[in-house]
Order: sequence, then structure tokens, then C-alpha cells
Amino acid sequence: MELGFDLCRVASASAPPQAGERLADWLASGAHGDMEWMAATPERRAAPRALWSDARSIIVLGSNYGADADPLAALARRERGAISLYARRRDYHEIIKGRLKQLASFLLARAGSGEAKVFVDTAPVMEKPLAQAAGIGWQGKHTNLVSRRFGSWLFLGSIFTDLALAPDAPERDHCGSCRICLDICPTNAFPAPYRLDARRCVAYLTIEHKGPIPRELRAAVGNRVFGCDDCLAVCPWNKFARRATDLRLALRPELDAPPLADLAALDDAGFRALFAATPVKRLGQARFLRNVAIAIGNSGDARLAAALRPLLDHASPLPRGAAVWALARLLPPAELASLAREYAPREPDALVRAEWAKETQWEKK
Repeated sequence: MELGFDLCRVASASAPPQAGERLADWLASGAHGDMEWMAATPERRAAPRALWSDARSIIVLGSNYGADADPLAALARRERGAISLYARRRDYHEIIKGRLKQLASFLLARAGSGEAKVFVDTAPVMEKPLAQAAGIGWQGKHTNLVSRRFGSWLFLGSIFTDLALAPDAPERDHCGSCRICLDICPTNAFPAPYRLDARRCVAYLTIEHKGPIPRELRAAVGNRVFGCDDCLAVCPWNKFARRATDLRLALRPELDAPPLADLAALDDAGFRALFAATPVKRLGQARFLRNVAIAIGNSGDARLAAALRPLLDHASPLPRGAAVWALARLLPPAELASLAREYAPREPDALVRAEWAKETQWEKK
């Protein structure tokens, strides 16, 4: 608690029940999309001792990142960008990792022997099944971890050790008949309870996906420019959640629904400066501007078309193609056709040319 953690429980280093089978089925269905790192060495991901054969116990830590305000409030402000709650602050990975190292050192010093390894999304570790096995929470129908004390808002980290520690009781499922998290998903990314098709998930599309966002899903992305909190935010267990008090993970007010026009104007240096030390920075400017262009296209505000024009000259085809789609939703056909005559013939990327062709049929003309 002194280090800033809110929950601490222990699990055996045995493989979590059914975790390997569920992972294999999920990967076989292709639901991981282009997250190839998920498919790499799945046997190590499913069984902690396959990752480290000497592991006997796993200490699972949770850090609360809840907020007072409604995480979904920005969705109603269509001229502004919605950024996932976890990303509106300093990147938690290094902060949590440093604290895990301190705790591991304390543990080994007290024990007088032993070894420990710490993980925060840095290795093939199935943190959510391990957290459930340790009693931190349970994986809800939306596949995310839910805590009876902190709702949906927990950062997770783990310490693997060769010390034999008494395990805590696992947490049982408390979802009951509720399915509100499934029903709110804007892209219908849950083919069944407890199963996510990442290829349709807005968080995946705006963060992990490296190519153009599929046309059939763009309208549903809305003004979400980094991640999606919908299924997390509506969970009834959030009524027990509380505001995080960790100053090192404090929310940055400038990342609460920033204007889309300002985001579209960010050059690479401006992007790096605004999102310094946050998870958004890892996305890179090109993919972020792809998301911003889609959000502008969904804004319904024709005045924002001016913010898209410079993106037609961007070095990356990702924002160029997204800008074409967005402009087609904001401009009169004649004005869009004029732009097509100017930009489409000299567009070097086939996918972007296809965007122009689908919106204006310029090739036929």
C-alpha cells in the first residue's frame, strides 16, 4: 500500500483453469487480428511455468485508476476527441514496473533467499486469468477484469517468484444475467459473452491496428481517437469504484476531450510534445491522425473540413485515406469532386486512390 498499490493477492504458478484452451480457441478463430505477438509462443502465455520453470508463486497487484467524472462524457461532444481514461495520464507501465521491483526486493530481503521476476505487459503473461485466480477480480462478459472494490479501473502487474507463498482464494464470477457491457459495444465486437473479436473492437482498431480502419466500422468509431471505454464504464460494479489518488498517475486535463481541429493540426513534434510520456505517444502521429480524421468525418460539422485538407498531403497514406473518407461526409459533392480532380491523379498509394474512387468515381470521369 505504501508503494501505491491498492490490491495485492497471491496465486499459485500453476496454469489458470481453462486459460490455455480458451486462448487456443481464440487464436484459431483469428479474433486477435494483426496482433501477431498474441499468437507467438502461446504455450508460454498459457502456463506461467512455461515462461519460467522455477516459478512457484505469483503475486498479482492492482492499482486503481478511477475518476470522478463520467468517462463517456466526451462522446457527446462530437467536435472533440475521446481518449480512453487509462491513456489520459502518464504511461503506467514504467511506474508500476518500478514499484514491482521495489516490492520484489523487499520480499526477497525478508525471505533471505529466492528469485523474482516482474511483469507489466512486458511478457506473454495472462494477467487477467491470473488476477482472477489470485482473487483480485474476475473476467467479466466483456473479457476485462472487474473488481468488487474498484469496478473496471485497475492497472495490473505481477511478480513471479520461486518462493512458496500461500495462495489466496480465487474470485468467482459476479456478472449474473447482466449483459449491459455487451449491448453498449458500438461495433458489436462480442460474438458471445466472455468472447471478444478484437478485429471489431474500437480499442484494437484505434490502437493496435496498423492499417486503414475498415470502412464498415468507421461510423461506429465516432469521435474515439484512442481506445474505447464503453464496456468498462457501464459496468454496474463501478458504483463501488472510487477516484484514484495516486499523484504520479494523475489525469492530464489537456487530454480531456481536446478539440479535433487542434489534434488534426499536430505535426510530429507537436504530437510528441502533447502526448509525452503517455500511452498515446507509442501510437505514432500517422496512426493517430488516421483516428482523428475518422472522428472529424463522424462529427457532422462541415466547418471541420478545413482541418482535413492538410492531411491530404501527409507523408503517410493512413491519414490521407482517412481524410478522403471524412471529407466525403462533410463536403458537398461538387467540392469533393474538385478535390478529387486535384489530388487523386497524383496519389501514389493504391488504397488511398481506392478511397477517392469509392467516394467520387473520379477514375470513371
